[in-house]
This record gives sequence, C-alpha cells and structure tokens, in this order.
Amino acid sequence: MHAGIVRSAKAAWITLLLGLAVIVGLFALPVQENEASTVGGLSDKYQTTQVQELLEEFPDAQQSTALIVVSRTDGAAMNDADRAAIADISAAAAEAGVSTPPAQVPPIVADNGLVALVPVTLQAASDDGDAVGDEVESLREAISGAAPEGITAELTGGAAFTADLAGVFSGANFTLLTVTAAVVALLLLITYRSPWLWMVPLAIVATVEQLALRMVDFLAPVSGIEVDPSAVGITSVLVFGAATNYALLLIARYREELRVHESVFEAMGVALTRTREAIIASGGTVILALLTLLFTDTLSYRGLGFSAAVGIVFAILSALFLLPVALVLLGRKLFWPFVPKVGDAAREGKFWGRLGEATARRPKTIAGIAVVVLLVMATGLFSAKIGLSENEQFTEKPQAVTAAETLATGFPAGSTSPVIVLVNSDSADAAAAELGGLDGVETATISSEHNGLTRIDLVSSYEAGSEEANTFVEELRTDLGAHPEYEGIVGGEAAERVDQLAANTHDVILVVSLVIVLVFLVLLVLLRSLVAPVLLVASVLLTFFASTGISWLLFVNVLGFPALDTLTLLYSFLFLVALGVDYNIFLVTRARENAAALGTRKGMLAALRSTGGVITSAGILLAAVFAVLGVLPLVTLTQVGITVAIGVLLDTLVVRTVVVPALAFVLGEKFWWPGRPGAKNRNHGRHEAQPEQDPAGDREHAGQAGITG
Repeated sequence: MHAGIVRSAKAAWITLLLGLAVIVGLFALPVQENEASTVGGLSDKYQTTQVQELLEEFPDAQQSTALIVVSRTDGAAMNDADRAAIADISAAAAEAGVSTPPAQVPPIVADNGLVALVPVTLQAASDDGDAVGDEVESLREAISGAAPEGITAELTGGAAFTADLAGVFSGANFTLLTVTAAVVALLLLITYRSPWLWMVPLAIVATVEQLALRMVDFLAPVSGIEVDPSAVGITSVLVFGAATNYALLLIARYREELRVHESVFEAMGVALTRTREAIIASGGTVILALLTLLFTDTLSYRGLGFSAAVGIVFAILSALFLLPVALVLLGRKLFWPFVPKVGDAAREGKFWGRLGEATARRPKTIAGIAVVVLLVMATGLFSAKIGLSENEQFTEKPQAVTAAETLATGFPAGSTSPVIVLVNSDSADAAAAELGGLDGVETATISSEHNGLTRIDLVSSYEAGSEEANTFVEELRTDLGAHPEYEGIVGGEAAERVDQLAANTHDVILVVSLVIVLVFLVLLVLLRSLVAPVLLVASVLLTFFASTGISWLLFVNVLGFPALDTLTLLYSFLFLVALGVDYNIFLVTRARENAAALGTRKGMLAALRSTGGVITSAGILLAAVFAVLGVLPLVTLTQVGITVAIGVLLDTLVVRTVVVPALAFVLGEKFWWPGRPGAKNRNHGRHEAQPEQDPAGDREHAGQAGITG
C-alpha cells in the first residue's frame, strides 16, 4: 500500500508546496511577547502565591528593591576612609537616576566592620523585567565607578537576582540552538557518511523547531499559559532530538526498501507505511506525557508541557510529510557515495546481529547481569538530597550571588530575601512583637498596610532554600496557626522554596502515576499484548532509577552540586520515560512485524539487526543534544541534561539492545500474550520468505518479506 503523498513526483511536489505555504503562513501570524521572565511560580493554593497576589494591591507593590553591598577587596574590616567612601557610592547611585535617593535609608555597617549595605528602591516597576534589568545594570556601573581603589561595591537583593536570572537567558537560547544544531549536524554526518544526506533532515528539523516556537508564542497568550525561558530552551532541544530520531527511523527503513524497489516512490511508500505507526505512537506518547504537566501545581511545568507538546506535534508532522517528499524528490543519489541499489546486501546490522545471537544463547544470565548492574547504579538515589538554596542555583555565580555571600559575612544570611508575613491590621503590633522574639528572627519590621492587611518583613539568620530556612518557615507557619486572630500567611523567597518542595512532591506523584498509565495504555493498544507492555514499562523505569542514581553520584562527587533541584527529578523522569518508549516502540513494533513470519526469536533477532544501528544512532544523538543544556549556567538544566543523557545511553546501549531482546528470547511467544502477532498469516509469510544472508555471516531464513515487510 502506497502513502498518497509520495505516490508520484506530482503528488510529492504538491505536498511540498502546500507544506511550504503552510509554514510561511504560520510564520506570518502576529505574536505577542511572552511575559514570563523567570523560572518557577505556583498555583494559588500555596501561601506564597496568595501573598504575592495580595501584595499586588499594596501601594508599594510595583517597587523593585535592591541592596548595595560595600566591602574591602582584601576582606579586612573597613576603616574611617572606607566608611566615608560609602557616602560617595550612595551619592553616585542617586545621581544615576535609576533609584530613589539612598539617603532615605542610611547606610548600615555590620558590627564586625567587614561589610556595609545601602538599601535602594528602583524606579522600574517590579513586573517590568526588561526595565529592571536595565536599571540594575546602570546602577552597577555607577556604584562600581564610584568605589575607590581597594573597595568593592556590588548589587544584590530581589531586583538584582531577577536581572541576573533574566541575564542567564539573554542570548542563551540562541547559543543553545546553535550548539544543538552543530551537534546534530556532526552526528548525522557521521551516521550517514554522506556529504549531502545529513543536510535534508537537519534543514527540516531546524525549520520546524523555529516554527514550533513561533506557534508557542502565538498560542500561549491565547491559552493563558506562561512559557518561561527555560521551557523555550528545553523545547528546542526536545524538538531537535525527537524530530531527528523520527528522521533516522524513516531514512533507515527507506534505505532498506531502496534495495528492494526500483522506484523511489514505491520504496518510500512502503517505508512510510511501515514506520508511520511507530512514529505516531512514539510522538503521541511523548505528547500525552507532556500534557500531564498541565495538571501540576508548578506553573513552569505547565508552560513546558504546553510548549514541548506543540513542538512534538510539529516534529511528527515533519517526519510524516516534509521529510518523505524531500527525500523522494532528491532521489537515490542523495545517499552518495553509498547509494543503495536493488539487490544490494544490507551493510548494517553485523554487530547487532552478533550481539543478539550472543544474548539469545544465554538470555537469562545476560538479562540478570544487566538488571543487577542497573539496580546497583540506582542505589545512588538513597543518598540524594533535593532542594537548592538561592545562591546554589547557578553554575557560574552572578554578581547577585557573590554580593549576597559577601553580605552574609557581616549580616544575617536572610537579609537579601526577607520573609514576608501578612496579618490582620488589628493584630499587627502584637504579631510583630511576637514574631520578633522567635528563634532565628533577627528583625521584624512593619513595612506597609493596605485594606486591613499589614505586611511584616522578617530577616532571618538563614539563607533562603537551606534546610534551616525551610524548617524556620514551617515552624513560623505553625506558630501563626496557633493565633487564628492574626490571620497570618507567609510568603517571600524563603517561603516559596518550602512551597516548591511541597508542590514538587504533589507534581511528581501525579505526573509519574499518569505517565506510567498512559505509556502502558499506548503500548497495550500498539502491541495488542499485556506481557510486553508491562516488561517494557518496567525496563524504562529501571533506566530512570539507574541514570538518576549514577547522576547524583556524579553531581555530588565530581561537579560539587550540593543537591538535586526540585525540578530535576520530574523533568528527568518525564523525558527519559517518554523518550525511552520511542526506542521500545522502534524495536518491538519491528519485532512484532517480523514475528508474523519468523516467530518471536528470529523476529527479534531480525529486528535487532535492522533497528539496532538506528536506535543507537538516535540514542547517542539525543544524549548529545540533551547534554547541550549544560551550556546554560543554571544548575537545574545542567542536571536535567546530564541525567537524561546518561539515561538515554543506558537505554539504547543496554536496556533496548540487551535486556528487552533477552526477555523476548526467554518468554518466546508468551512475550506477546494474549495476542499472537500475525498468527493467521504466519504460514503464508514463511512460504513467501526467501533466504537472506545474515550480516554476521550466518544464513538466517528470513527474506525481505519477513524483515522489511
């Protein structure tokens, strides 16, 4: 049966021109600038979000605040001349015209004399990220220029952290995209060993990646979903990886069919028919898994789920429409110098055929050893810690972090991120007095009042995100709960870290449960089997635990990361399970197709020979693409990139090529229970099959009818 879009040159040209018209039309759509500028955000069931929403009604809601931190470069205590220089630095900040006169709040020198701070309020509204970033940059230039020799003046605090986080992504997505495209191009060139072939999938993938991001920009404001910069970067990586994987699968099958059919249209028609189900099932599984993020409590998860799901839709469409017509219109010579001709013996599969036969001889032993090794890797998770402090978010410390660390040498660690408590105004004085006496509270200051609510700022002794700060916030909420007349709720950076941990626990349980069920159901429908889906899902979960365990040991012992970020586990699980299923589907659907004529053992061997190279190439490429996330100086994305890269390599080199075939060899026809693939056609398939020379050197009674369909 031929696929209509490649039935003839005319049909291919029509499809290509229609596709180009659609692409041009979609690029022409007007888009609004995405307002999300930072990573994070929680649903309104958490106190942190409730406090943020209530503070938006306060008169000073739009104010952006920062702290000028002054210290000696040699780390010594400041003398009288140094203290006098603080006034000059404050004046320079006022003259910069981007902040209210610092003189409104006099400079404060630490008791040990090591550091001084000057609170300032910027003119830019707190929700205007670009304006805040510009003012922070101008203020930094002003105070740095005013600092005499031997004195350092830096900026930290809320506005500075916001600006530095936005700065991480300023131009970063372009860098990420450039490096990703270069990695994909190199690996495609190595895979195909052709000076031309690699250009076709790369050009198509790059186009649909940009088109997907354009559609995200267009649809996000309509849907009310905010997509932060980290989601944009991950979406680019995911689209490049997934679309290239689908291209590898289709081109590999197309090359096989070119050895059977003289017509490129005939060959592509068969290849597309045979791979279409696997591509749709693989992509559909990833989309369903990503859409589970829309039900999470973390807003950045929702943005990523929406953005990446849109991206995968375009990745599927590129593999089913644009790539096939481009390949047939360019003809066989595109594969030069290794142009496949009718009757040529397959060059691929020698190594995988030998590996499959070795596994088939001792499947229980080999599978057992592999599973034990993966379980040992997974034990690293027992020592993992979750949750990074504010200063631990970056792999390269920006000024907001270095200034905060300097500030902590003379002031409480929580000075840069006060805990915000909102109470009933009638009880404000009593609440402030009581809160000021709690352990860990350095100061409790009534800040402002609006509509019956009073804001109290608490400076604690603990850095936001640390275990001590988390415990402090939890105990603070307990203390306020003992006084219902206060009607107190707690927010601010330190409280947000606590709520993020709670939200992450909820989100992980929800997403893991939904994804496992969804993946199982997709495999159930695709394979018409109960046993195979259970084993395949178990293998993917084992891969996730092993890769996360070994990654944690790498993070703590080599890279020096103190903990896993709250986002790392869920992102890693989602990508490893959803993408790992791709390789399951590529292998097992081919094995099921072959089993109709050859039986399970020979069908799996033939599938391993024909897809082993494709799966390995796709896995290596995907691992390299995710590793590119490490170019961004955020610990979260570095951790996700490394964990997914390790997991994909384990999946493609061990699980998918050794463990799954071994399980099929052990179970035989029971692997497909209660179904029997092609049972009604098996005798007919065997009658048509012709002997084929095994790439490993042995004669395997599997003709083109059995292997390529």
